[in-house]
Amino acid sequence: MVRQPYAAGSFYPGTASELKKMVAALVDPDAARTEAIGLLVPHAGYIYSGAVAGATISRVRLTDTVIIIGPSHSGRGKPFSVMPEGTWRTPLGDVEVDEALAFELINHSGYLEADTAAHREEHAVEIQLPFLQYLKPDVKIVPIILSLAPAALYREIGRDIARTLSETGREALVLASGDMTHYEPDATAREKDYKAVEAIVALDDAELDRRYRELHITMCAFGPAMVLITVAKELGAAAGEPVKYATSGDATGDRDAVVGYAGVIIPKSPTDPLVGLARATVETLVKEGRRLDAPEDPTPELQEKAGVFVSIHKKDGSLRGCIGTFEPQQPDIAWEIITNAISSATQDPRFHPVREEELADLEYTVDVLTSPVPVDDMSTLDPKRYGLIVESGWRRGLLLPDLEGVDTVEQQIAICRQKAGIHPDEPVNLYRFEVVRHKE
Repeated sequence: MVRQPYAAGSFYPGTASELKKMVAALVDPDAARTEAIGLLVPHAGYIYSGAVAGATISRVRLTDTVIIIGPSHSGRGKPFSVMPEGTWRTPLGDVEVDEALAFELINHSGYLEADTAAHREEHAVEIQLPFLQYLKPDVKIVPIILSLAPAALYREIGRDIARTLSETGREALVLASGDMTHYEPDATAREKDYKAVEAIVALDDAELDRRYRELHITMCAFGPAMVLITVAKELGAAAGEPVKYATSGDATGDRDAVVGYAGVIIPKSPTDPLVGLARATVETLVKEGRRLDAPEDPTPELQEKAGVFVSIHKKDGSLRGCIGTFEPQQPDIAWEIITNAISSATQDPRFHPVREEELADLEYTVDVLTSPVPVDDMSTLDPKRYGLIVESGWRRGLLLPDLEGVDTVEQQIAICRQKAGIHPDEPVNLYRFEVVRHKE
């Protein structure tokens, strides 16, 4: 099915040459592009909201697929509609629907349904396509239209989307398409919209819901924004970032009854470089069958030498692998992490090697060990602060600090003995160490 353009010639130019020229003037090709989970973008006619939309979309790195979520203006079709297949046509050409991801979203959700009727005479998704086509001609989309619903339902849809992306390992930008206050005086619109944007930037969905209701903010972006906030929080985002705000009055000069337009991006939270290296090592090995090279320009902490343990857990908290080195065995911490991440994923005798379908469900911890210090007085030990090494001849057992269920020094020693095959009555030497723990 080809979804024919509905808004061309009204919301934006109807010819390819005019449209390309207009979009080129609205985007910023030199803008620094952020790795983002999603963004909020307006969807009015380009002469009104195009400057906000262009500035905002220019600020993110576009992924191969963009999930576009808009509100229903027509009231047609299913209430929470995904167009699962086909293409969308604009004067700049056709955009494919990412059918695989669309059906995954439908199958993972108790609310999203396959439907085309809701999309036929609806501009919320279509308005975004020329920007995406101009900046990334091969982009694919998953179009979603939401009817009015309670905030709790929007949250559930957001959780469904986040879970789908996590469980499938798919990368997709979430674009919430919607405008802010409608047809109120410019000063009033700005005051209300700034309150809403403040809650969106804070990723505070409860506060956005409260302000939307109590301040009577006539924003059609409410549902898409609530879904976006939930997805972002579920995927670990810390905060959003406002990009640009305007009203229709800025274009027309009429300040008596305006529509507000807000652009917000939600960056991904920065990944700890040590944890990121462990994850990249395992994913490169499992997906590509090769060993990752150490970073060409490592951070100072990766250039040091130390013993390192790499632990892999499932998201439910269960262990999936843990192997490390008591003392440095590699030229630097970067290589120590790479070596031990591979061992944890493939050589822990308690588990089978990590498979590709598991990758999206894994979390990583990297513990960097200080040099072991001999212990003469057991009162100086603390299982929450210090790790422990128990040594007898060539046999050594190590236990990291602050482990769930290990609350006493006696437990630490007993576990270390057991791991090393040292009998309870054999004399031992004790060493304590501290760790710098890096977690996702």
